[in-house]
Amino acid sequence: MYPLRPGHPTPPAHRPVLLVIAHGSRDPRHAETVHALVRRVRSLRPGLRVETAFLDFDAATVPGVLERLAAEGVRDVVALPLLLTRAFHAKADIPAVLRGAPAGLRIRTAAVLGPSPLLMAALEQRLYEAGLDPADKSSTGVVLASAGSSDPEAIAVIADIAREWRHTGWCAVRPAFASASLPRTEDAVRALRAEPGVRRVAVAPYVLAPGFLPDRIARGAAGADVLADVLGPAPTVARLLVRRYDEAHVCGTRPTAPLARTPALA
Repeated sequence: MYPLRPGHPTPPAHRPVLLVIAHGSRDPRHAETVHALVRRVRSLRPGLRVETAFLDFDAATVPGVLERLAAEGVRDVVALPLLLTRAFHAKADIPAVLRGAPAGLRIRTAAVLGPSPLLMAALEQRLYEAGLDPADKSSTGVVLASAGSSDPEAIAVIADIAREWRHTGWCAVRPAFASASLPRTEDAVRALRAEPGVRRVAVAPYVLAPGFLPDRIARGAAGADVLADVLGPAPTVARLLVRRYDEAHVCGTRPTAPLARTPALA
């Protein structure tokens, strides 16, 4: 009834819990958006248990959720970082907190979301929802506006995405960053205005949820013709979460925390 071949979902009884780990923010819109995305994931994969935890600024902490799952007898978890690049949170914060998981939990860590063609499709859809006419694509310059990072690998990935996205038919695509790196959104908008062939400028925030840095991107987009919304619970983003879960579970990535030995009695 359930063929167990690579890339195919396994029976519900054998599915690990999906734990979506978000960054967290003091801005309540952040958690609201994350929960909306998780609800869409649940609708795509009925029967899959999906939990949400935050690294900071939320009562649903990663250690707290893991403790609850262990107390309920859960044995297998796929931890999915709700991150677009492999920067500090993916390389250090999340592995560190998962290493402190309770005894008896076996955790596999899924890959971060980006880069992915599904994210590029979501970016484009958000631009069209904001009022950009698809017929104007070839005369539009786009600012790919990321939150920013001090990690050179993450910055290089954003630049690569901008170059790749340019080849899908846009007149020009320039990366920009809300923090830690340059150029800023407003500088990229001005640069695109000066490029030959660019008749309008659009800003596409490459961020998942509202908050302090997305608001900074929005302020920097004041000189643009179109400002898209954050990626949020876009259908293609939800599909990408399910894909990352399947890759980690079905394809068998290396466990982050091995099945721990039974703790000694007090």
